[in-house]
Amino acid sequence: MSNKVNIGLIGFGTIGSGVVKILHSRKAFLKKKTGVEINIKRICDKDLKSRRIVKVRSSLLTKKADDIINDSSIDIVVELIGGVHPAKEIIEKSLRKGKYVVTANKALLCEEAESIFAMSKTLGKDIYFEAAVAGGIPIVKSIKEGLIANKFLGIYGILNGTSNYVLSLMAEKDCSFTQALEEAKKKGYAEKNASLDVEGIDSAHKISLLCYLAFGKIVKVKDILVEGINRISSLDIRYAKELGFKIKLLAIAKKDKDKLEVRVHPTLIPEGNLLASVDGVYNGICLSGDLTGRLFFYGKGAGRFPTASSIVSDIVELTKNIKAGLFKSDINIIEDKSVKLLEKTGEFQSRFYVRFMAIDKPGILAKISGVLGDFGISIASVTQKERKFAKAVPIVMITHIAKEEPLKKAIKQIDNLSIVKEQTVAIKMEDI
Repeated sequence: MSNKVNIGLIGFGTIGSGVVKILHSRKAFLKKKTGVEINIKRICDKDLKSRRIVKVRSSLLTKKADDIINDSSIDIVVELIGGVHPAKEIIEKSLRKGKYVVTANKALLCEEAESIFAMSKTLGKDIYFEAAVAGGIPIVKSIKEGLIANKFLGIYGILNGTSNYVLSLMAEKDCSFTQALEEAKKKGYAEKNASLDVEGIDSAHKISLLCYLAFGKIVKVKDILVEGINRISSLDIRYAKELGFKIKLLAIAKKDKDKLEVRVHPTLIPEGNLLASVDGVYNGICLSGDLTGRLFFYGKGAGRFPTASSIVSDIVELTKNIKAGLFKSDINIIEDKSVKLLEKTGEFQSRFYVRFMAIDKPGILAKISGVLGDFGISIASVTQKERKFAKAVPIVMITHIAKEEPLKKAIKQIDNLSIVKEQTVAIKMEDI
């Protein structure tokens, strides 16, 4: 075969320009690693006028994805435009044209993994996606290859740097969610519209993909319990700390016999846990395997070069396969249909941190405890905080293990009492 592999890049934004920068600046270095020259043959983007961190010849640029897809000399298509459409069509056309694919598109893979991977296998063309989860952390390769002999028991991940930065800043500066989010936007750690991040959807896409890799179970976002961080108060962060916990937006997938629960939500985790030490824009993932026990992965989960590093790693891996004439059947996952996915509500059990804002009068604790008792919610500890807002005082409770649905019903009833002045906050707790 030729000692050159041609790349077609579709999406020349922040990440795409990082990929080009690495492939240009380390061309000789990568050739030594692979024995093959990795050549960028064509670059496609709707915007060809904006300045990038790397200069390329104008002859390489096009606004038409088909110029890359239909170029028979291009071996690998790198899709970095994001979203489901037209990314899905671009990837499918590329596979049909006999090209290998590298993508960072977690939203697409989350929704269309089954059909895309089936097409990849049928056509004998690999699709790689290391950068789709946790940026520069090699979590996908670790699950697929390094830990292939394991049966996984659980995945616990801080998978969104924006939300983690916001929560870290709230803890550090004792500021509100709104103030922390604005600071994140100013520093470039949050998009102008950060709803996918702070509402947990981005984390749901990622845990869905990891769940598919680890448990062979296809889980759509609509079937995942997803809660964001927008209702977390600096009060909750402060009180959690007093109790020896930190609040993190955690993505969880864990298996118990034939049951699998997948959820994303703010979580109280013990301060001594390694995940509790993951602050700022960093990501952290705890994997539990039956052979290895618990493993911890930590690093930059986003950003131009960490993400581009994973994309280039996939390109290099594919280049080696092409050189050797191999199709690795990279995705060979059979869905385990015996595993029952727990419903989004009702079946989940957890300890809960619950904060009520009630008027400061005798007998209030008894009324609240009585309602909780009526719904079978047992209280492990309770603290009535100092008065902060007029006559309303925070009452913080930690429950014993309880089902979520009865707790929600109890809180709804309590919030309708005249003694309660704000909507109650309930946050799940997790002993990882």
